[in-house]
Amino acid sequence: MKEIVKKIKELNIGKVEEDVSLDKYTTYRVGGTCSCIVYPKNTDCLITLMRFLQSENITHKILGRGSNLLFSSKPYEGVLIKLDEFNDVRFFGKNKIQVGAGFPLIKLSMMAAKKGLTGLEFASGIPGSVGGAVFMNAGAYKSDMGYIVERVKVLTSDLKVIYLENKEMDFHYRSSYLQRHPDCICLEAIIKLNKGKREAIEEVINERKQRRVDTQPLEYPSAGSVFRNPEGEFAGKLIEDSGLKGKKQGGAMISDKHANFVINYDKASAEDIKYLIDLAHDTVLKNYDIDMKIEQEFVNWE
Repeated sequence: MKEIVKKIKELNIGKVEEDVSLDKYTTYRVGGTCSCIVYPKNTDCLITLMRFLQSENITHKILGRGSNLLFSSKPYEGVLIKLDEFNDVRFFGKNKIQVGAGFPLIKLSMMAAKKGLTGLEFASGIPGSVGGAVFMNAGAYKSDMGYIVERVKVLTSDLKVIYLENKEMDFHYRSSYLQRHPDCICLEAIIKLNKGKREAIEEVINERKQRRVDTQPLEYPSAGSVFRNPEGEFAGKLIEDSGLKGKKQGGAMISDKHANFVINYDKASAEDIKYLIDLAHDTVLKNYDIDMKIEQEFVNWE
């Protein structure tokens, strides 16, 4: 990989970090090392990088803000790509936002609120990037990106830039076209909101923030809710009723505040966390015959 990293640097497409510890780049604060992380300066630089990685058959992955990933403790022998430089944001018309994939979703939600635009309140507690949120169709409070995204700028697997309208994005619960076409990369989104009153919007955001503080273990590293709520059920209650609330493994714990959170309370390893996720899943399956869907992505566990 040293030779590959050297060649990437020679491409002069943006900042390159070598031998990076991934615990700095995931909200669980765990993971092994990565050979390199590349920050392309723009779309042309990203295309140059992707063309090189494809030609060399190098393992690679887009890394957003690390809020829905669990890397193993093994070294990641590949290239991670962060689109932090894709961070332009422009408000236009009466109620639209053009925003880069690397822009923080929470920050965008707060900016929209200050401009009296409603529709992004659900995202005020989701610590991901715009691109990651579009990919996952992130949501909360009975809303998600599918309700507000008008159009997405995408880089295809054959390195062409295309635009997908909302209908073409095929948004469903925590799902989108991009998940079914993982070689495509979200570059930018057009978001359409509605006019509202700033004070009322900010009040909703503040109320929900307090609710999260009261009910979620925000003081510890985690990746938010581990499982989707099964239809007609609550994942946290199923885990709690299975007697697993407060269960520990190494430095990880199924939160005693909210059982659908696994927290890194004391220098946990990735393996500690995965053990508890698997335990919760398998126990609920055994006790209730419910196969809970894991929201997080496991990376480099093969």
